[in-house]
Amino acid sequence: MRKRKTWLARAALLLLLLFALTTTVFAAGDPTEEQGTKMIECTECGGVGGCTVCLGTDPACENCGGTYICPACEGTGYIRSSSNFFNTPWALLPPVIAIALALITKEVYSSLFIGILVGGLLYSNFSFEGTINHVFSGGVVASLSDGYNVGILVFLVILGIMVCLMNKAGGSAAFGRWAKTHIKSRVGAQLASIVLGILIFIDDYFNCLTVGSVMRPITDKHNVSRAKLAYLIDATAAPICIIAPISSWAAAVAGFAEDGQGLNLFIRAIPYNFYALLTIVMMIGLVVMKVDFGPMAKHEQNAIYKNDLFSGSNPYAMLDEETDENKGRVIDLVVPIVILVFCCIIGMIYSGGFFSGAGFVEAFSNSDASIGLMLGSAFGLVFAFIYYLIRRSMSFKEMMACIPEGFKAMVPAILILTFAWTLKGMTDSLGAKFFVRDFVRTSATGIQMLLPVIVFVIGCLLAFATGTSWGTFGILIPIVQNVFSMDNPLAIICISACMAGAVCGDHCSPISDTTIMASAGAQCDHVSHVSTQLPYAISCAVIAGICYVVAGLLASVGAPGIIALPVGIVMMLGFLFFMKSRQAKAA
Repeated sequence: MRKRKTWLARAALLLLLLFALTTTVFAAGDPTEEQGTKMIECTECGGVGGCTVCLGTDPACENCGGTYICPACEGTGYIRSSSNFFNTPWALLPPVIAIALALITKEVYSSLFIGILVGGLLYSNFSFEGTINHVFSGGVVASLSDGYNVGILVFLVILGIMVCLMNKAGGSAAFGRWAKTHIKSRVGAQLASIVLGILIFIDDYFNCLTVGSVMRPITDKHNVSRAKLAYLIDATAAPICIIAPISSWAAAVAGFAEDGQGLNLFIRAIPYNFYALLTIVMMIGLVVMKVDFGPMAKHEQNAIYKNDLFSGSNPYAMLDEETDENKGRVIDLVVPIVILVFCCIIGMIYSGGFFSGAGFVEAFSNSDASIGLMLGSAFGLVFAFIYYLIRRSMSFKEMMACIPEGFKAMVPAILILTFAWTLKGMTDSLGAKFFVRDFVRTSATGIQMLLPVIVFVIGCLLAFATGTSWGTFGILIPIVQNVFSMDNPLAIICISACMAGAVCGDHCSPISDTTIMASAGAQCDHVSHVSTQLPYAISCAVIAGICYVVAGLLASVGAPGIIALPVGIVMMLGFLFFMKSRQAKAA
């Protein structure tokens, strides 16, 4: 009886505590939503507001003094940021410095680290000890201890191992021999890369590494520069995923949208994703018309006339990809890749609850790309081991030797990704997303017809500076949904502008994980890839921006905004013909 009374008393006390905490938080609202906010989620209680030491069970708790309330935030769940630069234009300084240095020095590792260091200095208000702790504990360690990031790294390593296995088994060489008899031109090799990139629309990470490993031998035989291959890979990664309803990107957008209408909004926005659609037109036009401009033209000329595929340093030169040219068959490449694709799809829908009763589309919408790709690639690797043992393509010892070799192949990409994630952590800790959000809220109202192009430009700049398109979705899509009713034609155009701007900025940014993986897939110097791709991406962005101006004007007067798409296609083709004529005159 005494125990029962004790438990009843504790239950009553907990209910009172929960009521007190709830009323405190609800009364105050979410202070991070306020204009110019300096508030962040409490780091001690994680935004709960309660004592995390006693969990509301110890009246003698030294942490809360028996109040059961977090002493740091006093039960609100929020505290003021310690940085004087939080939610100011200075929050965007670290990525700007990193990007500028990378483009100037052509060296990505030191550039990223200097950007991270600047972020640490701003966060700690130029305190030496605070900077060191934030850079390493709150930056590098935090990024590598994040479950999602670790899953992506495991996926990278496994794909590196599988590429090494396919090379050692002779599958890549056999595919190269087959392709040599069927693909007889540089145009054909590039178009084959585009088609394969479009077919692998499930995930941009998987796209980059798979297309690169399959097409490198073919494009090398036809003297296609690695920079051009990296561009084709990158242009068929995010731009394709963002218009594919069954992809990890569709799942991300669905998760960021409100009212559970994410997937529906995603599908409705596809025709208005001018950047992604025009990128496909531009990419095919460049290949078919045999036109190149900017730094890419130099890389292509060196590849054609000097047999120099890299036009400079090759960061992957130490990798041993030598194999017996007569060893293996095409099936040794095709079967493992097909099984890998199948396993990754199963992994994606498994992470979304497909085997727990969810439908296929729903499972994809709720999927976790990190878990799905990690599990799928792990099963694909096991199958590859069994397959090559049965085929007797190599001994068990040779297969085990591929594990460190495959890991070594991914070290450059892993290092750059780690630095890029850490840099993003720096911008997050400085409240960059709040600064951008407030800017959109205050400047975009009252000029609704121009709002699509405004959202597009802001999305480009934000994704370029932070290196994350998904983070850009998370910031801008809810804002657009709050500005417009979803019955307004401008709403869908602006939602699409969010996605297009995010993809464009992601496409241009040297700290974007997709850009990094495209470099890894093509085994191209990362800075070379960025510098050669920028003129193409910016040209496409300018035309896409004009399309959003046209679409906004048409929608504001009741005309269908989709008319802007054929206008953009005509403009893109006109631009390519102009660059072709300039190229002919220069020759």
